[in-house]
Amino acid sequence: MHYVGLDVHAQQSTYCVLDGNGKVFQRRTVFGSWHKLIGKLDSMPKPFAVCYEASLGYGFLYDRLSKIAERVEVANTSQLRLIFRSKHKNDRADAEKLAKLLFIDQVPVIHVPKPEIRAWRSIIEHRHSLVSERTRIKNGLRAILRSRAIVPPMRLWTKAGVTWLAGIDLDSDLDILRRDMLLERLCSVEKMVARVEKALDARGTAHPGVRLLMTIPGVGLRTAEAVMAYIDEPGRFTRNKAVGRYFGLVPTQDASSRKNHLGHITKEGSPTVRKLLVEAAWQGKRRSRRIKAFYERILRDDKQRKKIAIVATAHYILRCMLAMLTTGEVWRNRDTDKIYSPPQRLRRVIDKPILAAVAGN
Repeated sequence: MHYVGLDVHAQQSTYCVLDGNGKVFQRRTVFGSWHKLIGKLDSMPKPFAVCYEASLGYGFLYDRLSKIAERVEVANTSQLRLIFRSKHKNDRADAEKLAKLLFIDQVPVIHVPKPEIRAWRSIIEHRHSLVSERTRIKNGLRAILRSRAIVPPMRLWTKAGVTWLAGIDLDSDLDILRRDMLLERLCSVEKMVARVEKALDARGTAHPGVRLLMTIPGVGLRTAEAVMAYIDEPGRFTRNKAVGRYFGLVPTQDASSRKNHLGHITKEGSPTVRKLLVEAAWQGKRRSRRIKAFYERILRDDKQRKKIAIVATAHYILRCMLAMLTTGEVWRNRDTDKIYSPPQRLRRVIDKPILAAVAGN
C-alpha cells in the first residue's frame, strides 16, 4: 500500500508518495487542471490511499479519486492549522505532511456528502445570499425615505406599497435614478428567490426527514431542510452533543486544573444553519411550553443573558432534531405528553412508513 498526500490548487498540484514503510517514494508537481492530476495518479502502482485538504471542489476530487484509490480521506483544514504550524511551509512540505498523517492514520477527516446533497447545500446557501441581497436593497430604499422624512405605508413591500414607492416625487433626478434602479433590482431578486424556493419546496416536502423536523414548534421548511442537508446521515454522530460542535453552537473552552473558562461559541460549520436555528428558537419558545421552560431556565431572570439563553435553546432544539432523526419519533410535549399537532399541510404526510424511512436513514 502506498500513501499519497496532495496539496491541490486550481492550476498546480503537488503530491508526495510514501511506501509501505513510511519513506518518501516519489514527489512530483503537476501543472494543469485536476483532470491531469487524476490521470497522473491513475498511472501509479495500486493499491494506494489519498489524503488532501478540504477546499472548493473537494467533492469533485473525492468522487473522481474514489474510483482509482483504495481509500480517500479529506482533512479538516481548521484542525490542520495547528498540526502544520511551521516556519518552513510550501506545497512539497504540506503534501509530505499529509501523506505522513495518512500513513499513521491520524488525519482529522470530514464527512463528504453525496453529489445530490452537496447540490442541495449549495442551493440553500444561494437562497440565503439572495435573501441577504434583498434585505440590502430594501434597506437602501428605506434610507431614501428616511433621508427626506417620508413616512412609508405599513405594508411597504406589498404590490400596492411598491407602486406607491415608485410614484413618490423626489427632489433630485439622481435620487429618482437610484430609487428606480433599486426597485428594478428588488423585482429581479424577488423572482430569483421565488424560483429557488419553488425548487427547495419540491425537494424539502418530499424528504421524510424534513417533514419530521417540521413537527417541532417554530421550525419551518427553510430551517428543517437546512439542518437535514447538513446533517445528511444522522448515524455519523456518535453522541447527540456532537451535533452542537459540528454547527459551532458550543462555547470555546480553556480548562486547566480547577479553572474552566467558557468563551463565545466556536461558530464552526454553516453560519446559515446557525442563523435559522436561532430564529427557530425564538419562535419555538413562543409556541411550546417545553421550549420556553428550557429558555427560562438558562435565562435565570437575567435580561443580560438573553443571547446566551437563545443560543442554548437553539442548541437544545438541534439536539432534539438529531434524536428525532435517529429514532424517527415526532416531537412530543412533555408537559402534556401529547404529540405536537403539526400544521394541516403536514398531517397527511407524517405516518409510520415515513418515520420508518427516517429511522432507516
